[in-house]
Amino acid sequence: MTAEEVPALTDDALAFAETVFDLARDGHTDRLTALIEQGVPVDLTNARGDSLLILAAYHQHGDTVTALLRLGADTARVNDNGQTALVAAVFRNNAPIALALLAAGADPELGAHPARAVARQFGLAEMEQLLSSASTP
Repeated sequence: MTAEEVPALTDDALAFAETVFDLARDGHTDRLTALIEQGVPVDLTNARGDSLLILAAYHQHGDTVTALLRLGADTARVNDNGQTALVAAVFRNNAPIALALLAAGADPELGAHPARAVARQFGLAEMEQLLSSASTP
């Protein structure tokens, strides 16, 4: 299907999508999980390329991150700024989320702004140590 053949989304569809992103941002794990189990793509991305996983990691919702990983969220999704969910966790200095993402196979060298570089750039010694102890996939 070409770009010209893709139908325009209705205002209702766009509003629904924004609600789904808000659930990830706000850590409403049960509601988000139910929607994904009903067919919302686990790797849905917004206009900036942020996936549900990136949003949950950035907003520090560990339970939501864990649920999305359990549902098969892709740790290798890179947003339009070259960032991953692991970068978001590192930037927010959130070790439990970073460890969950690493355990799920997140690559600390992925993206235009990889997690290791972000940890160095912002002087996040705990994150640098955590990432240096992680093996690159």
